[in-house]
Amino acid sequence: MSKVIVLIGAPGAGKGTQARLLQERRGIPQISTGDIFREMKTSDTPLAREVQTIMATGKLISDSITYQIVKDRTLRDDCGNGYILDGYPRTAVQAKQLEDLAAQQGLSIQAIEIDVPKDELMRRLTGRRSCPVCGEIYNIYSQPPKSDGVCDFHPDSGLNHRADDNEESVKTRLETYESNTKPLLEFYRASNRLEKVDGTREVEDIYREIEGLI
Repeated sequence: MSKVIVLIGAPGAGKGTQARLLQERRGIPQISTGDIFREMKTSDTPLAREVQTIMATGKLISDSITYQIVKDRTLRDDCGNGYILDGYPRTAVQAKQLEDLAAQQGLSIQAIEIDVPKDELMRRLTGRRSCPVCGEIYNIYSQPPKSDGVCDFHPDSGLNHRADDNEESVKTRLETYESNTKPLLEFYRASNRLEKVDGTREVEDIYREIEGLI
């Protein structure tokens, strides 16, 4: 493949699902900055300790540190023929840093936006519920459990509703995403490296289109 796949999509668009499918079926490593940051909370390395200190103060992780984290992960052997980035870059500045990294690694970059209308994203996020035991995800609008409020596999366990999955918080998150991501989309569109897929379809249909693009 020899390329970096940058998956772009708002919260709830399904980019994590598609990245996991590509990893499982095509063997392309999925690099999720969110997952890396969560792992670093319990790691004991100089960089992890620096990140822990910053997070403890409530400050944002700088572009330079985020870049170093991505660089360290993508220098591992499994990324030699390319990888999928989920959650990075988030800004045009980070995109330019990724240009340098990909060039050093001898890889090209392809950006794919999973496009979902805002009203559908609201339904997906505000309706999202999860099982605290197995992590199974449901949606009260589109994919409800067989019995209201309980997991299909753990009927003794009630479903969790994330505190920030309320309408006001979701609206703020989507507006922030839109304002931050517009320059990123323009960056890739200007160099004819941006593809857009319809994220309202079935998961398998979206996957087949993305697989065809890469």
